[in-house]
Amino acid sequence: MNAEERTAWIVSKARGIGFDLCGVAPTAKFEELERLPEWLARGYAGEMKYLHDPRRSDPAQVLDGARSVIVCALNYRTEQPYSTEVPSSAAGDRPRGWISRYAWGDDYHEILGAKLNALLARMRGEFAEPFVARAYVDTGPIVERIAAHHAGLGWLAKNTMLINEQLGSWLFLGVIVTSLDLAPTMHAGESLPADLCGNCRVCIDACPTGAIVEPYILDARRCISYLTIELRAAIPEEFRNAMGRMVFGCDICQDVCPWNRNAPAAHLANFLPRALPLPHDALSDVPDDRRGNDGDGSLFAPMLETLAALTAGEFSEIFRGSAVKRTKWRGLVRNACIALGNAKVSRESEQHASIAATLERLVASGDSTIAEHAQWALDRLNRVD
Repeated sequence: MNAEERTAWIVSKARGIGFDLCGVAPTAKFEELERLPEWLARGYAGEMKYLHDPRRSDPAQVLDGARSVIVCALNYRTEQPYSTEVPSSAAGDRPRGWISRYAWGDDYHEILGAKLNALLARMRGEFAEPFVARAYVDTGPIVERIAAHHAGLGWLAKNTMLINEQLGSWLFLGVIVTSLDLAPTMHAGESLPADLCGNCRVCIDACPTGAIVEPYILDARRCISYLTIELRAAIPEEFRNAMGRMVFGCDICQDVCPWNRNAPAAHLANFLPRALPLPHDALSDVPDDRRGNDGDGSLFAPMLETLAALTAGEFSEIFRGSAVKRTKWRGLVRNACIALGNAKVSRESEQHASIAATLERLVASGDSTIAEHAQWALDRLNRVD
């Protein structure tokens, strides 16, 4: 096979394995990567030290003899409504949080990783010449969305995410860096996917913490996803109120994006919301469309009290094989405390005493991080009329 035939074969096999999109980009120093040092110098990476890896600016350094980056995308949008369409609580309902859509089901690292390894195995069986290759799903020094753009899979939006004109931005990305001689899916002289954001700035205006400091520039230190997942220390008070009910990640900039209004739903059961066991007396509060497969609640709009009351052991059991485990038990409980403090539960409601008791237990828990956030939430709870 020549380079063009190899690329066509890979794209076809990737689709057969279940990927929605596949393309090939060269291992080049793309224009967007040249701006990475300035972004880092501004401190926008926060505590994510791994983003300072110099190989991120030059994909050719990731693997000896690397020539090509195969980029595969998998749609993870499910039928459930967006965060902007779901109230934090209905009248008489217990306050609910929000977990980012990508973390409702099984860990995407494992789902994409298995598919990438299957594709790589087929490549080794098909191509006779020796080659080296390495697969990554958010685990290597490759800026996947930039590689995806140069592979023709979409454009880089003002919220810095990749948008595909047909699928929107609900895309998991994985890559295979290889020494194989492959033809880029965007041929020399061919225009990359056009930026179709136009004059729209809905994502910028909708961000509660002002993390999109200018079009195409994100200050991760202000991003709710960073604050709820990557940041291990106390969350700065200036952001706590703006975090609202978010307890793991944030979907707002995607939920408001016009390109996601009619984005098609994926049909992989792996991405459906996991069940979240609830106390028996809470089940009457759970609408049918928010129940898990076993009839309890689920990670779609989960009850905040349930999350705040989890023990470390319960957290490990419930979130085994889930992306939520990245925030760790302490982080999730910390985040749930902030969301409870933002819930504006009236002292006249039935839920007030129960939530106050949960927060008081956490204040006395002995964990300084959790205790501080629980006290903040308790103070706010007790100020609500």
